[in-house]
Amino acid sequence: VQLQASGGGLVQPGGSLRLSCAVSGRSFSTYSGGWFRQAPGKDREFVAAISWRTGITYYADSVKERSAVSRDSSQNSVYLQMNSLKLEDTAVYYCAASTFGGPMLVLRNQRNYDSWGQGTLVTVSS
Repeated sequence: VQLQASGGGLVQPGGSLRLSCAVSGRSFSTYSGGWFRQAPGKDREFVAAISWRTGITYYADSVKERSAVSRDSSQNSVYLQMNSLKLEDTAVYYCAASTFGGPMLVLRNQRNYDSWGQGTLVTVSS
């Protein structure tokens, strides 16, 4: 399966962005979708995920009150809506696909993802 992330850009603090991840190669219906990010000089970290099996969503504490991950099986896509963006949200955001259906402990571990998109840059700056 191949993934293509898009929707990044420059946004002011407090603004919003919706990241999209288009999946091709096969149906995304049996993959969980995950979002990770890597800020300059830092390791890649988990942001959010949605289970293919249950539809349950999982979030990192740093974004859970400000974000929503969703999927559209008909479009073979997964999305990440981010609101009230902060300077520390600046990073390259990656989408990924996992055959695991959960739980959080599994889906927050990037080693459990089989395929990755190329990343889209989100810059939060005034």
